[in-house]
Amino acid sequence: MNRTRFVVAPDEQGLRLDQVIPRHVEGLSRRKARTVIDIGGVFVQGARVKVAGRTVRAGQTIEVTLGGALDALAKPPGPEPRVAYSDEHVIVVDKPAGLVTAPTPESDRGDLLDLMSRAYGEVYLVHRLDLPTSGLLVFARTRGANKRLGEAFKLHDVDREYRAVAIGDVAAQTIDREIDKRRAVTHVAPVEQLAGATLLAVTLETGRTHQIRIHLAGLGHPIAGDRTHGGETERTFIPRPPRLALHAATLGFTHPATGERVKFSSELPVELAQWIERLREP
Repeated sequence: MNRTRFVVAPDEQGLRLDQVIPRHVEGLSRRKARTVIDIGGVFVQGARVKVAGRTVRAGQTIEVTLGGALDALAKPPGPEPRVAYSDEHVIVVDKPAGLVTAPTPESDRGDLLDLMSRAYGEVYLVHRLDLPTSGLLVFARTRGANKRLGEAFKLHDVDREYRAVAIGDVAAQTIDREIDKRRAVTHVAPVEQLAGATLLAVTLETGRTHQIRIHLAGLGHPIAGDRTHGGETERTFIPRPPRLALHAATLGFTHPATGERVKFSSELPVELAQWIERLREP
């Protein structure tokens, strides 16, 4: 992402937001500035502003974030998320890879939270999946459900199992290694040996950002297709994965209203399943 921050000059007092932004962001026309404002990529004094005609005052700080959201407008829409379960209290969603979970500095439109809000009204974000990761998430539909689910995740009283394809031969083990000075525990179990890789069942005891990806890369067995943590460059003889080979396959939790333990599962997406099948070929 490209971020530009500037302070409104005295001679810019009273200009419209879509007039002042092109003065400070190189290559951005007034028309594109209006698009960036509309998708939520502009903050004035730290608050997101989506009105192109809003006038600015001298001394105000404006931040403009440009990135993939602007480019995505010109592309055909990707796969739609699948609602695996919903009731008055929770929504369990199967997220496709490439769909961001929640608003970012560059946009608050078209993310999974936005899509669920448009379909179901007010919903609450309980946890996230990385942009390139597919699989199951739960959203709360009431404040009470959000509080109880949030506490469950904080106490790690949630069942989460992922399917991952890691480069090389990976043995069963528990990885207990801090991430950003916070305890992080990942349990790894091989499911199947593939050509130059291992299909893994991975369960989380904690939930740090990029935890599985960081822990496996730290073992020298990065997840195939992981451009951030080394999975794109090693063992190039493996057929190139279509995306990050990580999928949140199982999600279980105590229902915030009924108190019953519920569990949901998601099959590997077609593109990953077909790629794994190629790794089985002799």
